[in-house]
Amino acid sequence: MWGDAIFLIISFVLLLILIRIFAWKPLMDMMKKREEHIAAEIDNAENARVESAAILEEQRQALKAARVEAHELIDSAKHQGVLEREKIVAAAKVEATRLYNEAKADINSEREKAVAEVRGQVANLSVLIASKVIEKNLNEADQSELVASYIDGLGDTK
Repeated sequence: MWGDAIFLIISFVLLLILIRIFAWKPLMDMMKKREEHIAAEIDNAENARVESAAILEEQRQALKAARVEAHELIDSAKHQGVLEREKIVAAAKVEATRLYNEAKADINSEREKAVAEVRGQVANLSVLIASKVIEKNLNEADQSELVASYIDGLGDTK
């Protein structure tokens, strides 16, 4: 019995040594490699997460800059539109003033021509009346009749 117990103990210790050499150590090495691999994958995932967060922030900044630039372009276009409108309105006012002054000058010129023409006609009529008055010595009734007939004649010459 003691012999069997010693044999079992020696066999068990020998089995433990063999398991430690041939199974335990390779199993532990494999577990350590697996642990290192998992740790490396976790590190890679963390690095990828940090990198993606940085890229996301960079994209957000780029989008923000694009929005600011778009607003600046819109504001610039509005400002240019206002300036162009003011330029067109100013040019239209200048043109309207020019046309008004030309029309006013034309009206004054035509009025002066009409006044000169009327003065010429009045002078001709005065001379004609004076020559008729000189030709005949008229009393007041004849003179009034003569003036009325010449005035009626003026209406016919138009």
